[in-house]
Amino acid sequence: MLAALEAWPQLAISMTSHPLIIGITIFVLAVFIGVEVITKIPPTLHTPLMSGSNAISGITIVGALLAAGAEHMSLARWLGFLAVVLASINVVGGFLVTHRMLGMFRRRD
Repeated sequence: MLAALEAWPQLAISMTSHPLIIGITIFVLAVFIGVEVITKIPPTLHTPLMSGSNAISGITIVGALLAAGAEHMSLARWLGFLAVVLASINVVGGFLVTHRMLGMFRRRD
């Protein structure tokens, strides 16, 4: 029983240093922070926020290009190609929606 209690700190250290656990922890924290930030934003700031998030989405294209540039035809290469296509659609669609939203603020002559 005492040996099992002495092993717990080592188990906790090995579990927290696993990359998957660290990634899931960061993802969960990002979700909570994102929900808090989005719910506190006034409606007048949604357009600039959306424009900024579109620019950040463009960064995902860089990561997808790196994944698609793998030397071998592998699953990672195909997933990278799919990520490039989907991220491009997301960025273009986001900028089109932002442009349309900004058009609502123009004065009509």
